[in-house]
Amino acid sequence: MTDAKAKDTPEQAEFRTACRQWLSENHPGDPPVAIPQSALEINDRDALDWLKTWQKSAYEAGLVGCDYPKEVGGGGHNNCQAIANEELRKAATPYFPNISGLGMAAPAVFFHAREDVKAELLPRLFSCDDLWCQGFSEPGAGSDLANQQTFAERKGDGWLINGHKVWTSLAHFADWMILLCRTDRDDKYNGMSYFVVPFAGAVGNGITVRPLIKMTGGTGFNEVIMEDLFVEDRYRLDEVGAGWKVAMTTLTHERGAAGLVTPAAGGMSLEKEEGANTATALALIELAGLSYRNGKTAADDPLIRDQIVQLLIREEAFKQNQRRLGVGELQDQPDRLALQFKVTGSELGQDRTALAYDIEGSASSLYVSDEQAPVGGQWPLAYMNSFGSTIAAGTSEIQRNILGERVLGLPKSK
Repeated sequence: MTDAKAKDTPEQAEFRTACRQWLSENHPGDPPVAIPQSALEINDRDALDWLKTWQKSAYEAGLVGCDYPKEVGGGGHNNCQAIANEELRKAATPYFPNISGLGMAAPAVFFHAREDVKAELLPRLFSCDDLWCQGFSEPGAGSDLANQQTFAERKGDGWLINGHKVWTSLAHFADWMILLCRTDRDDKYNGMSYFVVPFAGAVGNGITVRPLIKMTGGTGFNEVIMEDLFVEDRYRLDEVGAGWKVAMTTLTHERGAAGLVTPAAGGMSLEKEEGANTATALALIELAGLSYRNGKTAADDPLIRDQIVQLLIREEAFKQNQRRLGVGELQDQPDRLALQFKVTGSELGQDRTALAYDIEGSASSLYVSDEQAPVGGQWPLAYMNSFGSTIAAGTSEIQRNILGERVLGLPKSK
């Protein structure tokens, strides 16, 4: 703590002290209802309401939207959001539920919306009075995002939208959606436009939401069908045909090239680290000491011990690379370290939970509903959830292509 504070500017040091003081007095404590491993897994209204109340209290205390201007509901600070995120992590607080809003919608709205729309939407987004979802992926446009088929047609002072989106996390609770769709069928990249959609009021009146059941049994994902959905033109972000540019702003933040709750480049956000993969390899040491096979614990196995140590080394490397984001002189290629977090972070989490499977042995087959499941069955559940992390925001394969082409300058893959 002392080292981090010593490197703060006077403004940041004062802000860090205020964060610590507030968190020491206002930690929400244990939730009264079961909270899923990730915001993307929320399917219970009581859990959502409790988490929304927590995010709103943190926002009112100045820990959310810190670096956005005060005119749009932000704190007006300079590079303080990463500090808030760090202190929230240290205090072991719950995650914020508005992950799509903070990580994707906020930067898109801030950089590309009309001023009156920014003032209308951003304060309620930060406070979680409005929950957001993302309308990007389609049945035929997952990895090839530019292959959008959802179409928006001019209609008076707005647009009529028809199409089909999939993997829409939290659509079953969302108030607003960020939506990428086509406005010109003949131009692949310059024929897309980007909208923010008043979502909740249109469900049943232009929007149909259908849950998608995952292998965990959860239904955090959805498919969304739009039929003659009318959206006012004021909710279009940037120019007609500039949707790809706005989408790149969104994806840059989603994939980790900027702090998820700030418009400025910064450290990895709380939301990126929270969820199914939040436990560290240190937790595996305890698990190994409690897991028996053939009269010995898994901790007695030198191969298991070696694998845990290797994970600890990777975790420390990941942590130190995060710190480098705050040092401009170390960023010869500004997006390099940030973009790689999507790959390294999601795969680290998956490898960690896969090792937990090995440590638990046959007991790993016991699911969360089994009273005999070690640690309540949370490790097998985390392993299954980890595949969502390596797929979401562009698969690991896609992300490696991006790093190879944009950072290393390699020729495009065919």
